[in-house]
Amino acid sequence: MENIEFRIKKLSKELNKHNHNYYVLNNPSISDFEFDKLLAELIELENKYPQFKQADSPTQRVGSDISNVFKTVTHEFPMLSLGNTYSAEDLNDFHNRIVKEIEVEPEYVCELKFDGASISVSYENSKYLRAVTRGDGTQGDDVSENIKTVRSIPLSISGENIPQNFEIRGEIIMPHKVFDELNEIREENGESPFANPRNATSGSIKMIDSREVAKRNLDCYFYYMMGKNLSATTHWESLQQLKSWGFKISEHSKLCKTISEVYDYIKFWDEERKNLSYDIDGIVIKVNSFAQQEILGFTAKSPRWAISYKFKAEQVSTKLLSIDYQVGRTGAVTPVANLEPVQLAGTVVKRASLHNADQIALLDIRINDIVFVEKGGEIIPKIVGVESHDKNSSPTQFITHCPECGTQLYRPEGEARHFCPNSDHCPPQIKGKIEHFISRKAMNIENIGEETVALLYDTGLVRSISDLYKLKKEDILPLDRMAEKSANNIINSIEKSKEVSFDRVLFALGIRFVGETVAKILAKAFKNILNLSIASKEELMQVDEIGDRIADSIIEYFNNKEHTQLIADLMNAGLQFELQEDENESLSDKLQGMSIIISGTFKNYSRDEIKSVIEQHGGKNVSSISKNTDLFVAGENIGPAKLKKATELNIKIVSEEEFIKMIE
Repeated sequence: MENIEFRIKKLSKELNKHNHNYYVLNNPSISDFEFDKLLAELIELENKYPQFKQADSPTQRVGSDISNVFKTVTHEFPMLSLGNTYSAEDLNDFHNRIVKEIEVEPEYVCELKFDGASISVSYENSKYLRAVTRGDGTQGDDVSENIKTVRSIPLSISGENIPQNFEIRGEIIMPHKVFDELNEIREENGESPFANPRNATSGSIKMIDSREVAKRNLDCYFYYMMGKNLSATTHWESLQQLKSWGFKISEHSKLCKTISEVYDYIKFWDEERKNLSYDIDGIVIKVNSFAQQEILGFTAKSPRWAISYKFKAEQVSTKLLSIDYQVGRTGAVTPVANLEPVQLAGTVVKRASLHNADQIALLDIRINDIVFVEKGGEIIPKIVGVESHDKNSSPTQFITHCPECGTQLYRPEGEARHFCPNSDHCPPQIKGKIEHFISRKAMNIENIGEETVALLYDTGLVRSISDLYKLKKEDILPLDRMAEKSANNIINSIEKSKEVSFDRVLFALGIRFVGETVAKILAKAFKNILNLSIASKEELMQVDEIGDRIADSIIEYFNNKEHTQLIADLMNAGLQFELQEDENESLSDKLQGMSIIISGTFKNYSRDEIKSVIEQHGGKNVSSISKNTDLFVAGENIGPAKLKKATELNIKIVSEEEFIKMIE
């Protein structure tokens, strides 16, 4: 008995810690699969030995994401959690209980269980009123301004039988593509990557600056409506109503006449989920009839008429053979696990990212461990835990020196990554910088890929970016698989790059934290590279969108003699290091102070050209519609939703022809 009591206490303590990491810190330390296994064990032990149940047992409460940053709001209708089931047997028990209670075979609505952040959105008189997080189920954080930035959430609705006041429950999600791009940026900036899209979503909706939330490109699917005097009599009918009013409802929801159809739906999506562009972790099954829902009622924590069927995360165990350390163009060092090959989600996995030293320490990952591997977003392999340590293993010590050049590593204060400071002589950093320099959004030097860069470097032809402009056709013709046509194309593309504008050259230099947008802002503010290179921190920070971190990075870059020599060499090669007159001079102030969005295709301009015209006449390009948008330039084939939103917000809409007349 003592062992049982000890195990229950240990499980309760461990699960409460993980709940805190997940809900409060938005930093889960174990996978859902591992958490669910521990919780299932605790539930089983508490049922058998109720005398040992702890007062703070995680089985008796829901987690909370309430913070002290946002205003706390009490839910008019509590946001209860759903009971979980993991097997056909459990689901069958749920069905049999329903039938016994209502004495008929019910219809069910099956829905994808989105893996994101739950939200409750209120509407009053067909207008967006408020958005509140789930919190502890009774109270949540008011995140209304942030949720306004989610484009799939309407700010006003229209249609038939709309109640005066109602709440609608949904799930904020981050698509795989957005998640991957976000983590790529974070890792490039030396920040710790998000563990999964759900974690990224939770962190995003709690950001202080709603402008930053808007950049995260979140999405939302709605799945339940609550309120007084609702006209629908079934859940399926209410979903169709919501859809007709302009809410985004999953096209994959299904009305199932029998429990057999429910099983078929689960089986289908357990396999098909890998083809979705976002994460789901199960299926939600709801009794369709509202009258039957009322009969069934609620427990203290969850509705008795709904349940979630949780998919087992596709997870395998394998042996960790060794750890490599990769160096990127910024000098960031990423540990990579070499694994005993194992089949996972249709592919053979041999390697998995370990992210940084903190992640290795958190999971206590050691060489020769048997580790659990999952695919993040069903795409990226990641180690999520350790099944067992090798008896002779010892804790992993993160390397102290660069594996490529031997330079001692450093870890900037407040950052998760270690860096190699030898930026101008470390081979992978040099290759990475060249690859960035020639990329499409930078210098757009075509016909040179990653393999060609490596070949040019390894043969000694290109050891610096400036060496590209010293290349001759006869230098590269002898290289492997290099024909005369290919050599000509490379030389011509390098020559053409000399016409690339100053802002793109600035971006191509690879100054840390200076992306495309920042490079354009800096080019406009300082006009040429000399002005920028001698600018003080105060002068830099006076420029819109230039903060402390970017200013420090720019100053550090220009204080490096090798960087100033590189710029001198590129100047001599003929690259553009100042704004041209047509870029520098405004054509007029006719659009001064106006925030303008464009959409569709245009007859007289490309999209990039029309954006440039807007800026030349004093306007500001914006990517999303809000109440602060002044003008909507509508081309052909624009999305009806965007046009509808602009109309609802009373934004002035003009055609391409009308826009041209405005600036004439």
